[in-house]
Amino acid sequence: METTGVAAGSVTGSTADSAAGSAVRIEPWSESDLALLRAANAPELMTELGGPETEEKLLSRHRRYVDLTADPAGKGRMYAIVLTATGERVGTIGFWEQTATSDGLAVYETGWAVLAAFQGRGLATAATRLVIEEARARGGHRYLLAYPKVTNGASNAVCRKLGFELRGEVGFEYPPGNPIRSHEWRFDLRPADGPSGV
Repeated sequence: METTGVAAGSVTGSTADSAAGSAVRIEPWSESDLALLRAANAPELMTELGGPETEEKLLSRHRRYVDLTADPAGKGRMYAIVLTATGERVGTIGFWEQTATSDGLAVYETGWAVLAAFQGRGLATAATRLVIEEARARGGHRYLLAYPKVTNGASNAVCRKLGFELRGEVGFEYPPGNPIRSHEWRFDLRPADGPSGV
């Protein structure tokens, strides 16, 4: 992981899964990312999640993302996924505190969205790899969980590629009030050579 001078707090990485070695960085969510959130609310991106949110809900979500990221003692962070070569903002990703659905443990949860024109290039995988490192560096919880809808093959593949453990199928709500069936994937944030009793 490398911190760049492009934007304060940005983290850069790349993935062998990306077409032509495309690289991404993640930049902390800011007031200027409302346009990105609106773009990620496109019907084709929200199909798995009950359809696009209203403008009111988007504004509320944006405020939560800004507040979560701005709080140095916060319980997580949201990021814009940015193409390193062009600076173009192509998706959203983050992690936040949550209670695991299957066993009630306090954990970090992660979720992401990549704009339709940029899907299929390994960008979600690269960005999730960076978020894993950010959550690991933050400390506080042993596990990072993801809850992609069972029918979302691409997001389930991201979890599989990065070594998340499939824990099973669970009932989940996303956005709140929209019940879905999700896979619960769990990633152990302990370093490979870390203590076993964490």
